[in-house]
Amino acid sequence: MFATKRLATPVSVFVQRFLNDPMLLFMSGLGGVLWWLQPQSLMEMAERVHWTTLAVLTGLMVLSRALELSGYLTLWGRRLLAHLRGERRLAVGLVMFSGLLSAVVTNDVALFIVVPLTLSLAGMAALPIGRLIVFEALAVNAGSSLSPIGNPQNLYLWQHSGVSFGEFLSVMLPLGVGLMVLLLLLVPLAFPKALIRLDTVASAPNERLQKPLWAALIGYPLFLLAVEMGWAAQAMAGVLLAMLLVARRAVFSIDWLLLVVFVLMFVNLSVIGELGVVRQAIATMQLWPGGDTSVGVLLSQLLSNVPATLLLAQQSEWQPLAWGVSVGGFGLVIGSMANLIALRLARQPGMLMEFHRWSLPMLGLGWLFAAVWLSALAR
Repeated sequence: MFATKRLATPVSVFVQRFLNDPMLLFMSGLGGVLWWLQPQSLMEMAERVHWTTLAVLTGLMVLSRALELSGYLTLWGRRLLAHLRGERRLAVGLVMFSGLLSAVVTNDVALFIVVPLTLSLAGMAALPIGRLIVFEALAVNAGSSLSPIGNPQNLYLWQHSGVSFGEFLSVMLPLGVGLMVLLLLLVPLAFPKALIRLDTVASAPNERLQKPLWAALIGYPLFLLAVEMGWAAQAMAGVLLAMLLVARRAVFSIDWLLLVVFVLMFVNLSVIGELGVVRQAIATMQLWPGGDTSVGVLLSQLLSNVPATLLLAQQSEWQPLAWGVSVGGFGLVIGSMANLIALRLARQPGMLMEFHRWSLPMLGLGWLFAAVWLSALAR
């Protein structure tokens, strides 16, 4: 008898992806341990999740996927390579573009634009795509730090502090510029001057679809405007409905497991922040040299910088805390949610090791820069 090939069921596909996802496995295991230490109902866990953030993330994922499926990113990528033929020059261009874009449209939105664009370059030239995306992730952490609207923690601290837009910008400007300069100094160590060799596939015509392109280009500003007005859930529903009509594949092919990772992160990090030992450690660290800045850096490595900000804002000065959690976005991948988004969008092997190879030095350099600058201001 001939052996029959078993068809993969949705359940088996989900289980296989789950077992091959280190971050999802880690968060699931951590959640189990925390639930054993502090049992809670499903309702209590749901209250710990920031559903607005998940709605915004879902909408952005679908919009960026539609833009990617349109085929126009490949076309724009070819034109980019035509102007930036050196590998190091390309890296500098992408880093600067990512950093500046993140200061205007937030770090997450910047990644949903630049990472698909970078992935489109993979079929056109022999490039270190994974390393380019790592530097883009570091660039959005650096660039977003200077703007009150660049990332969620800045937005919260801006509203919490009560200072004007201009005052917040002036306080954060030295850090944002300093971090971008430090990152650009690392570029020559990571990328050679070598000319980019275009592959033969680069000249092959690619399919370009008008409907997904226009749906994404029109959808991005409308979606962000609706989110700004407080209609995140409605905006997400609108994006999903529109894409089901014009680009159904964009809805079904996004990384839905990333949303599961974020749900687990919200629950787990919220529980960790409430542990007595964590609160006691925070009180002790605030007595160390560097005070609120050092606590912000260190706690971001444990909880991520947005939960760290929410936990520390009531008992810290906003300026050193803002500097600390911005620097804390470097280091471990969990330091910033933008890091997780970049790595998940990249879908490149070995990204976790490559990320920490450059992110950990940026953490050290950024922390040193912040300490020297703030100590000079205190004199």
